[in-house]
Amino acid sequence: MRKTVLLLLALSFTTVTLSACEQHRTFGQKVRDTVDPPQGPIEKAGRSIDRATGN
Repeated sequence: MRKTVLLLLALSFTTVTLSACEQHRTFGQKVRDTVDPPQGPIEKAGRSIDRATGN
């Protein structure tokens, strides 16, 4: 139980810090989002995390 709470706390902290990052999408990212938009909140969050971490 304690590990689950700590995991959720770490995940929420990571999410908050990544969401605080100012994102400036490049032209290619804008085109990709227009042609192939994210198919839900999980994919949208994945793209956001990828862009924030530079992967």
